[in-house]
Amino acid sequence: MELAVVIGNITSTVNHPAYNRCKLLLIENVDINLCKTGNVTVAVDTVDAGCGDIVLVAREGKTASDILGIKQAPVRSMIIGYVDSLGIMKQSKTEG
Repeated sequence: MELAVVIGNITSTVNHPAYNRCKLLLIENVDINLCKTGNVTVAVDTVDAGCGDIVLVAREGKTASDILGIKQAPVRSMIIGYVDSLGIMKQSKTEG
């Protein structure tokens, strides 16, 4: 799974049947500091995300097939959650 920010909407008049009733969004990956990485792609939205939202993205065909209920769906990236907050724990060194 990866973190991304929604940067736009995709509108198309002709889609593969797997995309029927699906909202497509343009997303850009972000690093752990929420800085954009330049990796932009299209993702199927399953959480009704909008522009500017930080989202969790699954990038594997099996996940897409399971969520959409379509065997071998031609979908690689799916938005599967919102990121409300991000906390990073510091690792403590153990001596011994």
